[in-house]
Amino acid sequence: MGIIAWTILGAIAGFIANMIAGGGNEGVIMTIILGIVGAVVGGFIAGSVLGIADVTGLNISSIIVAVIGAVIVLAIWHFINGRRTTGSAV
Repeated sequence: MGIIAWTILGAIAGFIANMIAGGGNEGVIMTIILGIVGAVVGGFIAGSVLGIADVTGLNISSIIVAVIGAVIVLAIWHFINGRRTTGSAV
């Protein structure tokens, strides 16, 4: 897949994952980045662990795999980000 297709798939997966997992204050760019990372993670899980075909294009099965991966990545992101403190209590 080309970079534009990965960006579109990441945006779709990130948006849907934000709707499922409850989005934070990531913003549009971070949502796309987390979606792209999620697509890669989902493709790895689908291909290596489950034996399903990799993310091959902009189709329903690829979007489902990417969304599952994006939800996993978003949950990890919220876990890591939620543990950080700013050092000031107001």
